[in-house]
Amino acid sequence: MTDPTQAEISAEIAAASAVPGHPRLDYPPYRSSLLRHPHHALVAVDPEAAELAAPVFGTRDVAAGESDLTAGWAGDPIGERMTITGRVLDAHGRPVAGQLVEIWQANAAGRYRHAGDRHPAPLDPNFSGTGRCLTGSAGDYTFTTVKPGPYPWRNHRNAWRPAHIHFSLFGTAFTERLVTQMYFPGDPLIPLDPILSSVTDATARALLIATYDHDRSVPETSTGYRWDIVLGRTWAQ
Repeated sequence: MTDPTQAEISAEIAAASAVPGHPRLDYPPYRSSLLRHPHHALVAVDPEAAELAAPVFGTRDVAAGESDLTAGWAGDPIGERMTITGRVLDAHGRPVAGQLVEIWQANAAGRYRHAGDRHPAPLDPNFSGTGRCLTGSAGDYTFTTVKPGPYPWRNHRNAWRPAHIHFSLFGTAFTERLVTQMYFPGDPLIPLDPILSSVTDATARALLIATYDHDRSVPETSTGYRWDIVLGRTWAQ
């Protein structure tokens, strides 16, 4: 079997960009999109070796407390506390139980606890911005955290990312991993965000924005948001 030609690779990229509801791989307003997908033949890797790099935020069994990003610190994190809940479903609307869900986010000031983040906003000593859980029998998940702040990202002049939370879901293998982002309703930065706009289908783009859910708000404690995730394949039950 011969390696694919550059023309064949370009054709595959164009086909992937044309899938309804998927982000365009080459989307000029989002400058990094031109660099973050294959332009050459893929490199074969050992699947077992790849598994050693996952999951991202821990190699031990998931503990119940890891879904509360506000707990376990010397003090309370700064910011609007909120509860995020939803269900993970397969392509036929069936719940996906036992799914590893990991999240990471900026703090309320819009800064990640990461060495590569040079945004001159304060770090929160009581907030790491990372958490994980396993979905329940109904495909349900819940996280307690604080609302992240916007931050500059130098994609273009005066570029600011809207508030968002990164989600990672693992299937039965590392190669089935899905990484996506959840946004918040009413954010004025959403129409200005090239990353979200790279999902050119308006219906699909709207599905990336969570819904405020007053029934999930905890009195005197946190606001509530709901965000369901539908995986694009049928999962064996």
